[in-house]
Amino acid sequence: MVNDPGAMARPAGGPLIVQSDQTLLLELDHPDAEECRGEIAAFAELERSPEHVHTYRMTPLGLWNARAAGLDAESVCASLRRWSRFCVPDSLLAQVTETIGRYGRLVLEDDPRHGLVLRTSDRPVLEEAARAKTIVPLLGPRLDPDTISVYREHRGRLKQALIKLGWPAEDRAGYVEGSPHPIALREDESFTLRGYQRNAADAFVASGSGVVVLPCGAGKTAVAMAAMAKVSSRTLILVTSTVAARQWRTELLAHTSLTEDEIGEYSGERKEIRPVTLATYQIVIARRGRLLPHMEALSAEDWGLIVYDEVHLLPAPVFRMTADIQSRRRLGLTATLVREDRKESDVFSLIGPKRFDVPWRDIEAQGYIAPASCTEVRVTLADEERMAYALAEPADRYRAGATARSKLAVVEALCTAAVAAGEPTLVIGQFLDQLEALGQRLHAPVLTGETATAERERLFGAFRCGEVPVLVVSKVANFSVDLPEASVAIQVSGTFGSRQEEAQRLGRLLRPKHDGRQAHFYSVVARDTNDQEFALRRQRFLAEQGYAYRIVDAEQLLGERAG
Repeated sequence: MVNDPGAMARPAGGPLIVQSDQTLLLELDHPDAEECRGEIAAFAELERSPEHVHTYRMTPLGLWNARAAGLDAESVCASLRRWSRFCVPDSLLAQVTETIGRYGRLVLEDDPRHGLVLRTSDRPVLEEAARAKTIVPLLGPRLDPDTISVYREHRGRLKQALIKLGWPAEDRAGYVEGSPHPIALREDESFTLRGYQRNAADAFVASGSGVVVLPCGAGKTAVAMAAMAKVSSRTLILVTSTVAARQWRTELLAHTSLTEDEIGEYSGERKEIRPVTLATYQIVIARRGRLLPHMEALSAEDWGLIVYDEVHLLPAPVFRMTADIQSRRRLGLTATLVREDRKESDVFSLIGPKRFDVPWRDIEAQGYIAPASCTEVRVTLADEERMAYALAEPADRYRAGATARSKLAVVEALCTAAVAAGEPTLVIGQFLDQLEALGQRLHAPVLTGETATAERERLFGAFRCGEVPVLVVSKVANFSVDLPEASVAIQVSGTFGSRQEEAQRLGRLLRPKHDGRQAHFYSVVARDTNDQEFALRRQRFLAEQGYAYRIVDAEQLLGERAG
């Protein structure tokens, strides 16, 4: 049990109610709510975010990530006691301490005589792991009561299996240097590493693998370039699209010593392997029968560092590849570790734990990302749309509500106001027929997954220079697209309740504006449908970061515009 006599003496009145089922209730109207949120977000995940009380939950993975990032059980328990309105249940404090204490009782190390080994500071834990059916095939001979040899090729799979068993191993086995290749940062008046970027790169290099979590627009690419300069070896950078690869190339050429001849693109259009190679996830997992020839070609190179851009999107085959290359340094970059398929544990075990994280509002307060307001605009469906929704099959109801034509007038009114104010605007959606209808109504170009790479680059360029004030985009613009000029986004439909998508879409707006203006994120939602329910789910991650959604009625909004 955890004994804390001081907790009993703490006066009531904190913003947090800590419950024995590991849920935390945060009262938003309390004056200490924001400070409390900043602390508990390091180890708890937001589950529900209604207007006045938010519900967080502590999970083993969240607590292990916190431990890997430097928080210990004493610090977590101290935060709970500090903010709790009532005495924290001793049973919960004991459970938190026990869960955090599971991380690191098993350690992977490189033994000078025996190679890769699994060691323990708690012998019964090693005995439990060594007898698990999923783990037995990954282990070699027993070396002593506290040490078992490990087949080197199973390093990643062993970590996956151990985390599923509930005993996450701390990987201290080190990394091969890879083929050296000199890379230097070019810092000058136009580009200097920010303090948090330098700290993030240092935290990664000190550990050798793991994930850096920073808001969209906060300069994750700069963190990667700083890490590349410190490692100075051949580097593979995996990205979401060819457009993203070319944006990375531009940044590398502008801010490092790398030349055109040193940077290769490995995509559907080009197959270049060079000292620094930018490859798309799509080409890496492209199959030829049962084979993955491009993955095999890239895996054969002597990389010293592999960078995973938007690491929360990793497809399963890339996870499998990563399980086989655990001796390489691996850096994951993301704005949110949330995965809707619940495979965050694979990111933890195969890429590495979270090594650095800064709340979005903290970066905003430093002036490095733009302030943003979030508004949910609720639309009442016409009678025929309500009937169509009611008669739709359950699998089709979300589309029926999300694509209702009643949304079009609202989007048009928002776009008209934004253009009149000189605010470059993105209209973002999920369904292509809806986007085409919006493009026609707004007289705006439509960019989807079917748009050729050259045309995508042309449209993005026209948007950046102001030639195109409104751009209608599908989910292809969710990730790794640099549009610093965008200051308004209007979301008309999304991928059901995807929190990561909501965060990425707001992220399109967060590059600081030259005039310091605030960004505006609108989500147009059909009232009394599951479109409204999914919108609430999507907002959870941003609510955790301190963003509040103002809810307005579409009829009122249109009336104000008409007046």
